[in-house]
Amino acid sequence: MMKKKDVGRRMLRQDRMLREHVHDPYKTRLKLEEPTICPDCRAVFHQGRWQWEAHPPADANEELCQACHRTRDKYPAGTATLTGGFVDAHKEEILGLVRHQEEQEKGEHPLNRIMSIEEEPGRIVISTTDIHLPRRIGEAMHNAYEGDLDFRYEEEAYFLRVNWTREN
Repeated sequence: MMKKKDVGRRMLRQDRMLREHVHDPYKTRLKLEEPTICPDCRAVFHQGRWQWEAHPPADANEELCQACHRTRDKYPAGTATLTGGFVDAHKEEILGLVRHQEEQEKGEHPLNRIMSIEEEPGRIVISTTDIHLPRRIGEAMHNAYEGDLDFRYEEEAYFLRVNWTREN
C-alpha cells in the first residue's frame, strides 16, 4: 500500500527512495577566498576555479587543493588499468601516450592529474585524482591501438574504473 502525506490540497507520496547525488568527499563545500594558492602544487583558486598562473599572488591564502589532498591520502577518484601482451611489447610508447593525455588535461584543469603508475608484467595501473583523466586515457588507448575498452562508474560514488586490454 502506498503511503501519502496530506500537504494542503495535494497528496505527496512517501514511499519513494531518494538517491543521494554522486558524493565526492574531497569536493570543497564552501567557496574559497580569492586568491587561494595550494602550497603543494602552486595552483591558484581564482575567478571561481583552480588554475595555473605564471605569477601567483604573494598575498594569497593557502589551502590544499583537492588533487593534492587526494594524493596525500592515496585515495584516487579513478583508475585506468591497461592489460595484455600488447602492454609489455609497447610499454614506453603507451606510457608516453598516458603522460601526453595527462599534460593536455592538466593544462586546462589543474585538479586532473595522475597520482601513480604501477607497472607489472602485462599490466599498467594508473591512479588519478579525477574521473575524467582515466576516461581520456582509455579512449586514447582505444583510438590509438584498438583493443577492448570498458568503463565502470561506482554507484553513488565519485569513482571510475577504466579497463583496456589487448593481447597482441
